[in-house]
Amino acid sequence: MIGEIDRVVVVVPARNEERLLPRCLAALDRAVSRLDVPVRVQLVLDACTDGSAKVVSTVEVLTVSERNVGAARRRGFEHAGAACDARTWFATTDADSEVEESWLSAQLEYARRGFEVVAGMVAVRQWDGHSAQTRRMYERQYRSHGPEGHGHLHGAALGFRADAYWGIGGFRALRTGEDVDLVVRMLAGGARIAWAEDVRVTTSARRRGRAPHGFAEHLRKLGRDEPQEVS
Repeated sequence: MIGEIDRVVVVVPARNEERLLPRCLAALDRAVSRLDVPVRVQLVLDACTDGSAKVVSTVEVLTVSERNVGAARRRGFEHAGAACDARTWFATTDADSEVEESWLSAQLEYARRGFEVVAGMVAVRQWDGHSAQTRRMYERQYRSHGPEGHGHLHGAALGFRADAYWGIGGFRALRTGEDVDLVVRMLAGGARIAWAEDVRVTTSARRRGRAPHGFAEHLRKLGRDEPQEVS
């Protein structure tokens, strides 16, 4: 049956996320509770030097030394889902993010409708350290949609069918942009994507992110681009 899913694997890469990781895992636990199929949450601790490992008690943990978010996501899926097929749904989020309770159940609804990729949306949790103008610029740009949907690709809010993922070789070892690279290759291979506004996470707005040219850099750039007042 097209779109039938009987297993879910969620991969969460983390590098020195001791402070935010408990909230991430608690939110995932609430999302998992909405499903009636087995779910494996695979945490990938990548070169952590803080206490991230000490806050984990209920999920599978893989420790690596990649110092690379694309490689960490890849290792997570290789470890947890190497034998998975078209009846398995893969999802990934970030350790500084909190998924909504319907985050996984909504993805499976899209899967049952025949979508191989689900691209969700991201909201910022708190804007501490950023100006009100930066927030307005971000929210205005983010609400601007194309004819096919919102068009945003975030590793923090992404899902895909396992066979479609393996069919294009999975995540590449990119320090940034690994999410966009993966989806572009999946679409080139014929995958059908849902630009899902009901698959949402909230994430941190910290000024110094883990990935170069990632979300934190995007927010800093918006701040640099703010119009300057003339005195």
